[in-house]
Amino acid sequence: MRNGAKAAIVGGVFAVMVGGAGYGAYNIVSAVSGDGGSVGTTAEKKTGPPSGDEVEETSKKFFAAWKKGDAATASAETNNAQAARPLLVAYGGQAHITKVKITPGTPAGTTVPFSVSATVSYEGKSKPLAYESELTVVRGKTTGKALVDWQPSVVHPELKTGDTLVTGEAASPPIEAVDRNGVVLTKEKYPSLGPVLDSLRDKYGDKAGGTPGVELAIRHESEEAGDTSLVTLAKGEAGKLRTTFSAGAQAAAEKAVKQFSESSVVAVKPSTGEVLAIANHREDGFNAAFEGRVAPGSTMKIITAAMFIDNGVTSMNSPAPCPSDAVWMSRKFHNLKGMEPNEGATLANSFMRSCNTAFVKLVDGTDEKPLTDESLTTEAQERFGLGKDNWKTGVISFDGSVPASGGPNRAANAIGQGEVQMNPLNMASVTATAITGTFRQPFVVSPKLDNRQLATARGLPSNTAAQLKQMMRLTATGGTAQKAMSGLGGDIGGKTGSAEVDGKETSDSWFTGFRNDIAAAAMVQQGGHGGDAAGPIVAQVLRAGG
Repeated sequence: MRNGAKAAIVGGVFAVMVGGAGYGAYNIVSAVSGDGGSVGTTAEKKTGPPSGDEVEETSKKFFAAWKKGDAATASAETNNAQAARPLLVAYGGQAHITKVKITPGTPAGTTVPFSVSATVSYEGKSKPLAYESELTVVRGKTTGKALVDWQPSVVHPELKTGDTLVTGEAASPPIEAVDRNGVVLTKEKYPSLGPVLDSLRDKYGDKAGGTPGVELAIRHESEEAGDTSLVTLAKGEAGKLRTTFSAGAQAAAEKAVKQFSESSVVAVKPSTGEVLAIANHREDGFNAAFEGRVAPGSTMKIITAAMFIDNGVTSMNSPAPCPSDAVWMSRKFHNLKGMEPNEGATLANSFMRSCNTAFVKLVDGTDEKPLTDESLTTEAQERFGLGKDNWKTGVISFDGSVPASGGPNRAANAIGQGEVQMNPLNMASVTATAITGTFRQPFVVSPKLDNRQLATARGLPSNTAAQLKQMMRLTATGGTAQKAMSGLGGDIGGKTGSAEVDGKETSDSWFTGFRNDIAAAAMVQQGGHGGDAAGPIVAQVLRAGG
């Protein structure tokens, strides 16, 4: 059925390009011009925001055509008819949505909220469909005509670019996902697990012993992303799928990320690699906790410190001077404001205070123990299992990237800037490897279920792991992580990070830490210092336990 859906989308696009001389020609011109109007009109082109009358008239025309199932006319009222028409065709076609009623709300400027009620019918089975959405009317760039600003979310708020709607036998049987102790996990109780559960259903539904039902679903462009069910017309039989999650840790993670917008957190069990919790609080619904690709800031210093120790450059109690600034390949690096320089600092002291310049000064190694552009990459890949694109967590995830960079980026990479890319899953794994000495690839479903091979890496020498763990302990009890970790009992450690992002005044906040046999990492985009935003999230998850 998935291939059929793809064919329907392609067919819809083809129809736009060749379906009738008048309409086809109109849309080819529209695609070039960037809005839904024709080019070359002699009428005076309007400028400025659409008026209230224009907003009402345009939305009314769009709604009327949509309700009638006239995809050609409805898409012509948008500023991207070529993209709009396939989805509008699918709405009344492969989605089998009929009896559409659209009720506009009170416009707010050029934005019109509206409610939709309809019926989904398939092979003698029918169910009601109701939801709310909104559209915005904009001025066409070349024609000046008032047009609906096309977004897939106009048709349904959960639709994104590349998605379509399909009604029929479900692509996969439903699952009843349970945590490590048999507690049922639902997207209603744990919203962050929504896309994860969809993905698990798509991948493991047929292995969990269930039978598919009939449903209206969002089919995503990526076949790795599971369908999102909207309406169930006939229930299938759910198969039970055991995950590694902990309901308690997941509940704590969901609550913790609500404190800050654009935040994500992951918790893992260092002794096994099992993922205990994953949560995101983002407007875009993106699973940044597993799929994000952003600079991790000074949490990267865990890997860099390991590189120094493993290569004999310095050690926990050996020199790592912290000057006020440091220059590498003509680029000057500074510390956070307020940090006192310390030319007599050890690696432990510079680590717990998160001194950038100490790490930049050592990035070339020593005369006796030189480092190269590849040294950090090698450490990340061979010791921490990062950047090989071979993790098989059970759902879509990104393994981190630590490229061998030359020039100023070599030093920038060492302090978690430059070209390094990570997400909370990666950094929780880094902490787990650092404190145990063993890389255990994180996973959310046992590899025994589908016989997949988990990624492997050499891990760390026991002496290196012991030093990293002690430096993280010192950071949590007397360094930059002290405030966030205060009040936590047991064996604790942490590392803060603040990642500067081009074009953003406020840095991204990062924090990773451990408490006994739980490691967690969080990021808050534009959250500021690591201990201020990401730190409290991690501490809350660690406090809940596994």
